[in-house]
Amino acid sequence: MQRREFLAAAGAASTVIAMTNTSASAQNADSSAPFNLKYAPHFGMFKNSAGNDLVDQLKFGADQGFRAWEDNGMKGRSVDDQNRIAKAMGDLNLEMGVFVAYANFDEPVFAVKNQDRWDEVLGEIKASVEVAKRVNAKWMTVVPGSVDQQSANSGKWNKYGGPRLAEGYQTANVIELLKRCSEILEPHGLVMVLEPLNWHANHGGTFLRDSDQAYALCKAVNSPSCKILFDIYHQQITEGNLIPNIDACWDEIAYMQSGDNPGRKEPGTGEINYLNVFGHLHKKGYEGIIGMEHGNSQKGKEGEQAVIDAYRRADSY
Repeated sequence: MQRREFLAAAGAASTVIAMTNTSASAQNADSSAPFNLKYAPHFGMFKNSAGNDLVDQLKFGADQGFRAWEDNGMKGRSVDDQNRIAKAMGDLNLEMGVFVAYANFDEPVFAVKNQDRWDEVLGEIKASVEVAKRVNAKWMTVVPGSVDQQSANSGKWNKYGGPRLAEGYQTANVIELLKRCSEILEPHGLVMVLEPLNWHANHGGTFLRDSDQAYALCKAVNSPSCKILFDIYHQQITEGNLIPNIDACWDEIAYMQSGDNPGRKEPGTGEINYLNVFGHLHKKGYEGIIGMEHGNSQKGKEGEQAVIDAYRRADSY
């Protein structure tokens, strides 16, 4: 076959494939069948399609086949809103994902012993128990602050009362406070999930950034109330090698979150092969929630439909 004929044939074949994929995608987009995995949107993701009312957004998500919902800001909502959301989710058979129990990105709260700050953390965990009961949540996110970054050679003392600590001491302090948090949560069957965060694009200097580090912390704490939140977006940036790292951490992973890289938008907008990643999770029997902790790549109702279509494609393994 001549080169020109080959290119023409290839072009025609590509057109057929593209049309087939487009048709299949449109077919999936029209489906309201439940997704295979429990992908969890958040408030605001579908506001152009559903309106600003929180319950209407929940109803819209359920109508699209989503089986879960997450709300990082749940703890800051009024008790009336929490109760209203919980009732609606129960009526719609939506499972509650994570909310943030405690998060600090810029100070070495867990890494450096300071009783006032540690009492503050424990108080937040106790308050989170009540929120979890109210909204039927099992998981809550804990971000343990930054590393102690004060230069050991500067002669300066940080505001927590000491010079920069060696890494081992910082890790020991983090483990100690996580154990105390777990003691509060265990009697209630609740789980704090530790989320490694990337330093390169979003959260430079956070104490926890690697999946193996999170795994070691959970093994050291040795509690059913201390597990890993494996955020696929963050771990793609930090370390890549997603499927092998998920497998290595598997027995300590309790929750997952998604978002493509670069851009932190819906699957298919970046470099992550979400069809394979989600398919792998399904084959392993993952029954937990995957929080859709990302933005929409396009504006308006069209952008919201694009998010739904993206998850239909990634869920079609």
